[in-house]
Amino acid sequence: MKKLHAALLGAILLGGLAACSPLTTLNALSPGSGLRSGSGLAYGENVRHKLDVYSPEDSAGAPVVVFFLGGNWTKGERDDYAFVGRALASRGMVAVIPDFRLHPEVSYPDFLDDSARAIAWTVREIARYGGDPQRLFVMGHSSGAYNAAMMALDAQWLARQGMQPAALRGWIGLAGPYDFLPIENPVTKPVFHFPNTPPESQPINHARAGTPPVLLIAANNDKLVDPVRNTRAMAARLRAKEVAVQELYFDKVSHATLVASIAAPLRFLAPTLDSVEQFVKSDGGRIAPATQGEPTR
Repeated sequence: MKKLHAALLGAILLGGLAACSPLTTLNALSPGSGLRSGSGLAYGENVRHKLDVYSPEDSAGAPVVVFFLGGNWTKGERDDYAFVGRALASRGMVAVIPDFRLHPEVSYPDFLDDSARAIAWTVREIARYGGDPQRLFVMGHSSGAYNAAMMALDAQWLARQGMQPAALRGWIGLAGPYDFLPIENPVTKPVFHFPNTPPESQPINHARAGTPPVLLIAANNDKLVDPVRNTRAMAARLRAKEVAVQELYFDKVSHATLVASIAAPLRFLAPTLDSVEQFVKSDGGRIAPATQGEPTR
């Protein structure tokens, strides 16, 4: 088993989470293949406006997590993150994993409109899959964490769907880029119209009082998204606005393997899934930890 863990970890580190093979391996080794209760469900008219739902076996009134995938807004498929959906469902949460339009088909802010539409679909439809729309969280990794942050902090996107960020019980960011001007990554520049990137594109500029509680998780060894400039600074900015913030930093993971540590074979790297479960089941920290049981394995 240790050799398998090492081989899988090596594949992810070498290939990156943008590569199909490591994610396919993670999905193949993740239990719970029967937990998906809805596949390729349309939340809009575009071919990318599709989502998958993963429900626990007994999911009546379960909390809901909408997970936005990473990929620098230029790549990524919801099927690649089945391991996330299965893991969340195995802990009693209904997981929704949407695709959204990517560059070069679209650029900022179109993928934020897609994210809001996926959330609105979830509120309307998730009860059919055992989820409670009143217990709704958004979550993402890397660029997906950016999407989640913007849904929780910049009210205009959900407002276009007749909603407000107050409809969210909390948001969870894994290695998110929340403050990245001026843009240095050449792949990201055209996504955000560099050099004319608007300041309002940055989540940190939307930190304000009254936004939902947040769990921010980062890798201390992240070489792609600086955890000090992004996670620590975002946490400090929100705390200054009296927003409830929990932040965690793990040593044994990288930018890529932080989300991979949600998968069963790599949970030895970091308690990422445990932390997400505790945050969601404590209603974003509103319920005292003493009332919560120990996280399941």
